[in-house]
Amino acid sequence: MDKAKPIAAGPNPNHPKLGDTIKVEPIRTINAINKLKQQLAPAPRNQTLFIVGINTAYRASELLSLTIGQVKHLQPSDRLEVKQKKTKKYRAVTLNTAAYEAIQRLLQHLERKALETRNLSWVDEKSYLFAGREPKKALTVPTLNNLVKDWCMRANLKGNYGSHTLRKTWGYMQRTKQNTAIPLLMQAFGHATQQQTLAYLCIQDEEIESIYTALEL
Repeated sequence: MDKAKPIAAGPNPNHPKLGDTIKVEPIRTINAINKLKQQLAPAPRNQTLFIVGINTAYRASELLSLTIGQVKHLQPSDRLEVKQKKTKKYRAVTLNTAAYEAIQRLLQHLERKALETRNLSWVDEKSYLFAGREPKKALTVPTLNNLVKDWCMRANLKGNYGSHTLRKTWGYMQRTKQNTAIPLLMQAFGHATQQQTLAYLCIQDEEIESIYTALEL
């Protein structure tokens, strides 16, 4: 679970005051998700990173560890296994159509880039899917954290966002749109209690409030 830390004031208008703490939030609406997808369309790597991130329960480090060889031959409903940095165990996710199509678009972009630059490393199976300036060097978690903050700021989303936002958005939408059971989300996130999962997804207060309004006696 991510821990709230003091954040210094900065150029982002959503930053809290110096000394305040705030948790990273999920993206809470489908409209905001679609707005970000459209905004990121000119940048295939970033758009794919966003789409795959919000369609899996992978941590940022797990997402960034993906190589071309791991995803190149996958089809929708195939299982994608990634070694967890924390536990050293493998986490399996079933790839949905949205993530599959985004990955395919990125692979096509990388093929064009390899031809234009005459650098076949961009399509080498050992190269990172979400590479930085060099295909053999993956983006770092701090870089992803800054990217997500920038994406959300440019989309005029109010709140505090970061690398955990992608993973939290998946869980938030699973719970609020699909009514996915908390025990299943606990397992996906590797949490020990239901309270931890509700707090992580920033929906504990919302669900408690709904108890009072859902039933009138």
